[in-house]
Amino acid sequence: MNEVTVIEFHVEARSGVSPYLQLVHQVRQALRLGLLSEGDRLPTVKDVAAKVAINPNTVLKAYRQLENEGLVSPKPGVGTFVTGTLGDTAVSEHEPLRQELRQWLARARGVGLDEESIEALFLTTFRSATEEER
Repeated sequence: MNEVTVIEFHVEARSGVSPYLQLVHQVRQALRLGLLSEGDRLPTVKDVAAKVAINPNTVLKAYRQLENEGLVSPKPGVGTFVTGTLGDTAVSEHEPLRQELRQWLARARGVGLDEESIEALFLTTFRSATEEER
């Protein structure tokens, strides 16, 4: 049976966030963006562990947390499936925003900013704007 992988995990060793939480955040993000939906199958623990070079127990810990949050459900011998969602009704609005963000990224690269500088600029601006809204 050919299955399409709907999420590709990655782990950033220097992020300061534990690998299992990075996996949890990536699933949550995919759910919020509508990239994962109910019924989708997550990659096997073995496949994730091999692809991102982490201990299978780390992947299991992430999947268990997602299960405890009601977002996934394991089916022994079959896999782990999405059973909940975090998407909102504004998912249809994501694409125009994504296009604007891509244009902004191109402008940032055009003035010579590297990836780390772009990330720092975005995160500090995001945090500042979030604090102002509170």
